[in-house]
Amino acid sequence: MRKRKLAGIGVLLGVTALLFGGCNEKEAPQKLRVGVTYYDQNDTYLNELIGLFKESLKEIESDKLEVSVTIRDAAGVQKNQNDQVEELIDEGCNILCVNLVDRADPSEIIDLARESEVPIIFFNREPVAEDLRQWEKLYYVGADAKQSGKLQGELAVEMIEENPQIDKNKDGKIQYVVLEGEMGHQDAIIRTENAVNTLKENGIEVEKLSCKIANWNRAQAQNRMEQIIGEYQNKIELVLGNNDDMALGAVDAYKKLNYTSAALPAFMGIDGTEAGLQGVENQELWGTVYNDKEGQAKAMAELAAALFTREGMEDIHFQNEKYVYLPYYKVTAENVSKFTQGNLVSE
Repeated sequence: MRKRKLAGIGVLLGVTALLFGGCNEKEAPQKLRVGVTYYDQNDTYLNELIGLFKESLKEIESDKLEVSVTIRDAAGVQKNQNDQVEELIDEGCNILCVNLVDRADPSEIIDLARESEVPIIFFNREPVAEDLRQWEKLYYVGADAKQSGKLQGELAVEMIEENPQIDKNKDGKIQYVVLEGEMGHQDAIIRTENAVNTLKENGIEVEKLSCKIANWNRAQAQNRMEQIIGEYQNKIELVLGNNDDMALGAVDAYKKLNYTSAALPAFMGIDGTEAGLQGVENQELWGTVYNDKEGQAKAMAELAAALFTREGMEDIHFQNEKYVYLPYYKVTAENVSKFTQGNLVSE
């Protein structure tokens, strides 16, 4: 009888050990807390990019990794963003993703992150190279602004060569206007310069009528374009927008003034937002340049996870050890369905 009792106790102890052993073997998942602050919630492209980033973070979750994300809008004020970074760190975020209000003024953000050992992934608005070298845990994910301007220029060249009627006054020159993103903003300046230089390099003679700042905003662009139309009337043959919202704002101006389709100039955008792609489908925009938000969102999520878990950094394709650039793509009516249906592949 005593032997039976001892055997029963042994079995019970064995089962208990297995149960507790099983619990010990299953480790609690690591918790990645991502803090995002971006310059302005009214930016169409950024809202689409951040939405995709949240989806990409969900996709990297597993039984070993939980992910949460907190998003803040800086409302165009750098001090707001500095305060938001401090709050995100205090709330326990262990990776920061920052779309700078002022790309030339990240020092306070960098100092806050460095003090707390929280890596930063800057995105969409590229910091000055010297600032990115301030600390080894600073990275950038985005695209090459020069390429976007060059591709916009190439689209314009192709359009003009195939459609000589764009030169409405038949003077052998294309009279154009530019709607530029921000005063002194690096990407805006680079996009404009490279679009215009590409036209000239391909033998298209151009004449600039006007260049106005519209702060990446559709309503502002409409207002600026109405002013330009008031000054130049039917002389405008091409409108180059630094982004789709501004190109569409120019279209809105002509609609408001009841211009006939025959009297319209050609409109070009950049970014490939949902509205921009719709504009190409509807033939309101001649073309746009697709800024690969899906690729950038995925790259940001993978980099955030790699920095946190310290696994997979070798799989990320860096340039100069700190930069992840995704390419732009030209979009016209002929290939727009490839982008609207999410079938983008490397060309």
